[in-house]
Amino acid sequence: MAELASRFTGRAEVVLADTIGVATPSAVRALVERARATGFHGHNTRNTGYANCLAALEAGGHLLDASVGGLGGCPFSPRATGNVATEDLVYLLKGEGVETGIDLDALVGVARWLEEVLGRTLEGYVYRAGGWPP
Repeated sequence: MAELASRFTGRAEVVLADTIGVATPSAVRALVERARATGFHGHNTRNTGYANCLAALEAGGHLLDASVGGLGGCPFSPRATGNVATEDLVYLLKGEGVETGIDLDALVGVARWLEEVLGRTLEGYVYRAGGWPP
């Protein structure tokens, strides 16, 4: 797959996806490097999604796909818990010194609003815990 993806380098954005949440950071890092991918879409099904996003950045990716509150999933993986939560990822990136241009407080507000609209707790954490420092 990496060889196929690398054919598009410079002509299209190549975003690799772990839609069932089984990847680990070393595998993501290696595949992003080999494919010269521009981004990564991860799920946090096995609690590795955020580490995988950092690995993709370290390997040269610059696009990270996430969803507010971690909403979403994979119809082919019924027990998949959802996407990487945007607010959690932005918090992590900010702590790592990565500039996103995203207003974390506003994003947390959207996640809290979505929780009310949907009437259930979302998969993300930062919208419940808040940023740090408070």
